[in-house]
Amino acid sequence: MFQDFGGEPRQHSYYPIELATPQGVVHCQYYRIEATKQAAIWVGGIGGNWDTPAQGLYPRLCQDLMSDGIAALRLQFRNSTHLQESVLDVLAGINYLENEGIEAIALIGHSFGGAVVIQAAAQAEVVRTVVTLATQSYGTDSVSAIASHCSLLLLHGTHDSVLSSLCSRYVYNRALEPKRLVLYPNAGHGLDEVAGEVHQTIRAWLSEQMDQDRIF
Repeated sequence: MFQDFGGEPRQHSYYPIELATPQGVVHCQYYRIEATKQAAIWVGGIGGNWDTPAQGLYPRLCQDLMSDGIAALRLQFRNSTHLQESVLDVLAGINYLENEGIEAIALIGHSFGGAVVIQAAAQAEVVRTVVTLATQSYGTDSVSAIASHCSLLLLHGTHDSVLSSLCSRYVYNRALEPKRLVLYPNAGHGLDEVAGEVHQTIRAWLSEQMDQDRIF
């Protein structure tokens, strides 16, 4: 059961959404576009709340992508330290978007959230692409299963003191094509030092990968 407490859009043009699931309520911010078939789900790390890397990347990209015809759902984990529960949260978000008429979904996750979106993508063929930022390697073994229906972009800073860039290298090596790994010299875990580059890279990647004519 889904409850939409939308009303008027709030700051940055999003609608507050509550997804009532058997596990509890999942809070979301929905950047809705009428009649679009494409959307992206954005999740943070173990910090919870509305966590976003790269100097406020998520709300800025959610807003910008609306002009590219891509809706967005920012999702707040119920328990941001529990991997399987967080995967269920993302799957609930996917289900909600499918009920909204969305046919192609991108999943974007930072840190802990990288493993979450990889696992969710392995269980949902509607996912067209996965983007991870400074992902952990734990919980990503299912990455090879996503290649049949979606691509993978991994971004990581080489000066990450929280999760080494070796984590993204590990995931990249286990993944199948189509895939891409981008390493940013001197960037840390939040990728704040290269926020502009990250913004451009992800926006261009999503616009390309969400092409509905793409065939895997």
